[in-house]
Amino acid sequence: MIRISANLGFLWNELPLADAIRKAREAGFDAVECHWPYGEDGDGVKAALDETGLPMLGLNTAKGQPGEFGLSALPGRQEEARATIDKAVDYATRTGARAVHVMAGITDAADAGVVFRENLVYACELAGRHHMTILIEPLNTRDVPGYFLTTLEQAADIIERVGRMELKIMFDCYHMQIMGGDLLARYRHHRDAIGHVQFAAVPSRAEPGDGEVAFEWLLPAIAAEGYEGFFGAEYKPSGQVEDGLDWMKAFRPA
Repeated sequence: MIRISANLGFLWNELPLADAIRKAREAGFDAVECHWPYGEDGDGVKAALDETGLPMLGLNTAKGQPGEFGLSALPGRQEEARATIDKAVDYATRTGARAVHVMAGITDAADAGVVFRENLVYACELAGRHHMTILIEPLNTRDVPGYFLTTLEQAADIIERVGRMELKIMFDCYHMQIMGGDLLARYRHHRDAIGHVQFAAVPSRAEPGDGEVAFEWLLPAIAAEGYEGFFGAEYKPSGQVEDGLDWMKAFRPA
């Protein structure tokens, strides 16, 4: 069975997070994930998760200042970057989240790779104490120009260099399609390094019912390759979320 997670960074994001979790349960999602929940009371979020029975899969480290989109690859910002990692792991621990996505940031500094890897080692050491996963996600250059981490192959190289079992790739099909396509073959090649899969229509990033990628075929094909995790629906709804959920029928028994 294909298990689907609602990314509450985009879905029902006008609601308090606890209420969005309840909406996800009512809509038939199997899990939830979020972006930056730090303004929300962690105890209330945990209570909503317990009430609905939905697991929280993960959250992001803070973006930093406007236009930075993360701090962990920015030279000279290590202290701030590690503070965002500390905060993310703490919030994840309080809410039972399974993973933290460490955001690299926008930089073209020559030593950005070294800085990012050092901060990832720090994150992995911290996550390891809590049996948690650290994720890194390549973002496409169209939506986030200048972001340090842009390709699956670059992410795989970073994981090999860091050499920590806690570190995995967030394989977002939307970004991966824009940055090279050939999704199943590339998933298959890097599957041992992939910790979570996300999806949205390409190029609109709206509901996954149209566009370049046939997710009703792709997601089962990825599962057939041995992926046992949830698939994160990280899309921007074109209207009311409830009005655009017909795509889920392809993944539910009749």
